[in-house]
Amino acid sequence: MLARFMSSNLITDRRTLLARLSLVLGAAWAGGATAFAQAPGEPAVGGSDPLPLEPVAPGIFVYRAPYELVTQANQGAIANMTLIVGSEAAAVIDTGNSALAGARMLAAARATTDRPLRYVINTHMHPDHTLGNAAFVAPGVQFVAHHKMPRALSVRSETYLGQAQRLLGPLADGTRIVLPELLVEDRLTLDLGGRALELRAHPTAHTDNDLTVRDTATGTWVMGDLLFIGHIPTLDGSLNGWLSLLDRLGGESSPRVIPGHGPASAPWPAGDDDERRYLGRLRADVQALIDSGGAMSAAPERAAQSERGSWALFDEFNARNAIAAFHELEWQ
Repeated sequence: MLARFMSSNLITDRRTLLARLSLVLGAAWAGGATAFAQAPGEPAVGGSDPLPLEPVAPGIFVYRAPYELVTQANQGAIANMTLIVGSEAAAVIDTGNSALAGARMLAAARATTDRPLRYVINTHMHPDHTLGNAAFVAPGVQFVAHHKMPRALSVRSETYLGQAQRLLGPLADGTRIVLPELLVEDRLTLDLGGRALELRAHPTAHTDNDLTVRDTATGTWVMGDLLFIGHIPTLDGSLNGWLSLLDRLGGESSPRVIPGHGPASAPWPAGDDDERRYLGRLRADVQALIDSGGAMSAAPERAAQSERGSWALFDEFNARNAIAAFHELEWQ
C-alpha cells in the first residue's frame, strides 16, 4: 500500500504537476533502474562514502550535520537528514545541498537497511534540504512536501543551483531540482509497513512551506528547520508566525524531536528553549528600533546582539534575520 490519505489531504497528480512545472524547470531527467540505485546520467557518486547515521529510536537513524556553510570539504551535507525504516519500506527526510550529499545519504540508507526506499520527504524548500533529491530519483520512489513547496523551490531554482556550483565546483555535478509529486495541503499519512508517518503542513513560520513528520511507532517528531539547536535560526518566512506556531507545537508531547540543525535528537518542548529565546529577543529588539524611529539599516547592529555568544554562524545569519524581521514588523 503506497499511502493512506486522510480526508483533508490534497494530493496533486504526478503527471499534471510535472507537466505544469516543466515550463519553469525544463524537461525532467530520466530516473534510475531500481530503488537505491544511481540514476543514468548522474555523476559517478554511487560509490561515495556513506554519511554516518546515529540511531535515535528503533528504526530511526539521523545524520547529524556540522554547523557549517556549504564547502567542498562537507560536500553540501550541512543539514540533518533522517532515515525511517518500516517492515515493508523506508523513507528519507531531507537530502542535503548537492547530489553528492544525497548520494552519501543514499549509501548510508543502503548500508542500514535492505527495505526499498518508498518516499523522500522534504521539510521545506531550502537547498540544504532539497538539492540532494537528484540522487534518489528511481522508479517506485515518491517525493513528498508541503503544497507550497514546488512554487517556492521553482522560483529560486537558478539561484540555488548557481550557488551550489559556485561553492562546490565539480562536486556539484549532477545536482538539479527534483520537485515533489505528493503534496500535503493539511495532513497526510504514509505507510512504511507497520509504521505510519503523519505529515503536517504548517502556516508560514521558518518559511511558507514548513512540513513536520511524526513517527507513530515511537512518537519521534522530525521538525525540519522549525527547530534549530546550536546553529542560529534563519528567518525566511514570518517571525510572528514562527513564534505563534512554536507556542502551539509546544503544547504537544513527544519523547524526542529531530531538529533541522542541531543534535541527532532532543527533548520536547525543552529542546526549543534557546530558539524561542533568540526569536523573542530578535522581535523585541527590532520592535524597539521601529518604535524609536530607527532605520532598517540599523537593525543588524541592534537586533539580538545579546545572543551572539550562544549560536554558531551568528555573524553569517543574524543580520539578514534582523532585516527580515524589520520588514515584517514595520507594517504591523
